[in-house]
Amino acid sequence: MSSINPDRLSLTTLRLLVAVAEEGSLSKASVRESIATSAASKRLSDLELALNTSLFNRNAQGMTLTPAGESMIQHARRILLAAATLAAEMSEYREGVRGHVRILAHLSAIIAFLPEDLERFFIAHSDLKVELEERPSSRVMKGIAEGWADLGICSADAEQPGLVATTYRRDRLVLAMRQDHPLAGTGPLAFADTLSFDHIGLHAESSIFTRSLIAAREASQVLRRRIHVPGFDAVCRTVQSNLGIALIPEPVFRILGPSMNLHYEELADDWARREIVIVRRGDQQLSAAAQLLLAHLLSADQRIGDDRPSS
Repeated sequence: MSSINPDRLSLTTLRLLVAVAEEGSLSKASVRESIATSAASKRLSDLELALNTSLFNRNAQGMTLTPAGESMIQHARRILLAAATLAAEMSEYREGVRGHVRILAHLSAIIAFLPEDLERFFIAHSDLKVELEERPSSRVMKGIAEGWADLGICSADAEQPGLVATTYRRDRLVLAMRQDHPLAGTGPLAFADTLSFDHIGLHAESSIFTRSLIAAREASQVLRRRIHVPGFDAVCRTVQSNLGIALIPEPVFRILGPSMNLHYEELADDWARREIVIVRRGDQQLSAAAQLLLAHLLSADQRIGDDRPSS
């Protein structure tokens, strides 16, 4: 089976493809992309001919994506984003930026550790730029493995073969609650002893939520999930509103909890103590800028991590 010549996949054609998918109409997409409708039609027809597959269903109501078209659109958007990022970065180099580092990090690290660490880094390296994106730990690992960023910061519980993991920080999970909750003042608590109360959970991809499900299963009990929320600020607000109790990293609680007059109890379970790691691909040399940032993060508070392969 022959493959398409990549030269046929011009950025103009990809932008047109995305426009048609979003507008549902070739004529509207042509206006949006400032191209004659006849020329737009020929571009799409040539692309479908080269691919030997239809990308759109065409009818009187407009144009909708075929399964092949849906797959094509995902790749087209990624390519267009990468091209736009490339253009922006090259422009910044002309303006004096000396390097870029991309980081994927889970929410705990972004709230509790990275702001101060990055502040100190930029004092010493003001000509470097860091792009930071929040993802749950499992998708941090996946993103680094697929080459979407230079460095990842996540819970050590999320494993991904082929990556090198280095200890960045350690924290512990605590149980956030209102001051008048029946469990307040009774800790340290076994997590199993909290399962008769309603719990508030982070989103389903969160490593904290996953760990709470495992702990409940190991205790042969069911986790009573009253509500899922997207972030720790929402966790604390819902705890404040007496909707339940919640697992939260202690450093995050110290930032968010006191202003809401919340209380926390320690957990007696060993798994509540967590290791946070920096991951990178073992088969790829880091850029000079990424090496500088990695060394800075690992030397924060005079803590140097030991490299170990992620199994």
